Amino acid sequence: MPNKTIYVSDSDLPLFQRAQELVGGNLSKAISSALRRFVDVEEGKLEGFSEITVHVGPGKAQRTRFVGVLLAEWGRSTKDRAEQFRVYQGRTGKFVLHTQRTPETTWTAGADGKATGWRKYVAADQTWGTGAATSTVDVYETLEELAAHIPTELYDLVKNTTDHAVVEDLDV
Repeated sequence: MPNKTIYVSDSDLPLFQRAQELVGGNLSKAISSALRRFVDVEEGKLEGFSEITVHVGPGKAQRTRFVGVLLAEWGRSTKDRAEQFRVYQGRTGKFVLHTQRTPETTWTAGADGKATGWRKYVAADQTWGTGAATSTVDVYETLEELAAHIPTELYDLVKNTTDHAVVEDLDV
């Protein structure tokens, strides 16, 4: 296996020491992992992609990161909840669906819990509740697979976007 010498400035030495601790002593593994990610992101930028980070799960507990490009976004709402869909395409051509849902609100009003219309908001006995906002990330190999999981209107937007070439070569 070839050896490479890396010169580290005194000010960066604590960074290298911490990286070595985090990977259990194998600094080469830490450097290779960091370089692999760096090359992936930078090559993606040269191809017109961006590094994208989205929140996943209830609230903002977890983040998911990938290299891709936003193709389309679409939203809808009811009196109780709003949903926002974003479709990205990754460097490998796969489709990433990020769905965000606001907390869902449930209402009951009136002594029997069945008041409707404006009475629902002025009834003496009211209860309401909300859950946590949620978001998910799903990956699909093809546009056809994605189509089964998104609203038709969003599919039309995505299809229209993917029908156009990313780069058009002009012979001028």
